This record gives sequence, structure tokens and C-alpha cells, in this order.
Amino acid sequence: MAFDTIVDALKPKFPDITTSEFRDNRRIHVTPAQCVDLLSALKNEHGMDMLFELTAVDYLKYPNATDRFGVVYGLANTQSAERVFVRTFLNEPDLVIASAFSLWKGADWLEREVYDMYGIVFDGHPDLRRILMPEAFTSFPLRKDYPMRGRGERHNFPVLTRAES
Repeated sequence: MAFDTIVDALKPKFPDITTSEFRDNRRIHVTPAQCVDLLSALKNEHGMDMLFELTAVDYLKYPNATDRFGVVYGLANTQSAERVFVRTFLNEPDLVIASAFSLWKGADWLEREVYDMYGIVFDGHPDLRRILMPEAFTSFPLRKDYPMRGRGERHNFPVLTRAES
């Protein structure tokens, strides 16, 4: 099914969606409130049966950026090899979006990684806790306002020897 056909079929249910395209990346932009419903429609009605990517982007200090964070879902149809990206935008202080775990179990670790690195909360996630950073870590290292050399927390990490690892 062609991208334009999918978008035309989605428009009656999601009239506010917009699209963009760069090279072979086709993107659908949706509000955070409608994101999971759109993902569900793409999976159940349009054959996008694989979530191959879920990440975030911090647009702080990007020229002409109107939103702080973008959450990006990469979907694929494993039968036709068609791909589509779904983007939604969040701003502080409301960094909460519904979890896609109920649609794809593979969203589990991807959502945890985005939570750990950016502080975006996935409402309804069954086990949303840090996955890369220690639980006591209070910052989010991939945010653009986080200092490149850290805030001194490296000195608090325990030193592991090769035998202990």
C-alpha cells in the first residue's frame, strides 16, 4: 500500500495529521494525544506490523524549532517492506505520552531507553525504570542542556576491575 493511500485512509479518523518526506523517509506527524491510536491504526489496518525504532530528539537551540522534544516511531510492513515514521512533539513540563507496549512488546526496552536518556514518561508502561544509568542518577544525559562533561557524577561511580565485570 502506497504512503499516500495510507495517509488518505487515515485522514478521516485523524484530520490533524500532517506529513513530510525526505529522500525515502516518509513521516506522519500527530499530536501526542492521538499517537497511540494512530500507531494502532497503522498496525491493525495498514499492515505496519513491526516497530523497528523508537527514539527521541531534543530540539533545544535548533533553528526555527517550536517544540522541545520529538518522539519518533519507526514502523515497517514485513510483507511489503514499506516503512513509515511517526513523529509527535512534547514540551516541558508535560513530558508524558501513552506507551506503545500494548501494540508491540518490543517497545518495552526502547521506551525505557528514551525515558532514561531524555526523561520522557510512557504512561501505561509495565516497568518504566532506568535501563542504562544507575537508579540514583537524577539527570537525563541526552538532553541538550546536560553538560558534555557531566556534573561530577563520574567520580561517584564504583571502579570495577576486570575480574569483577
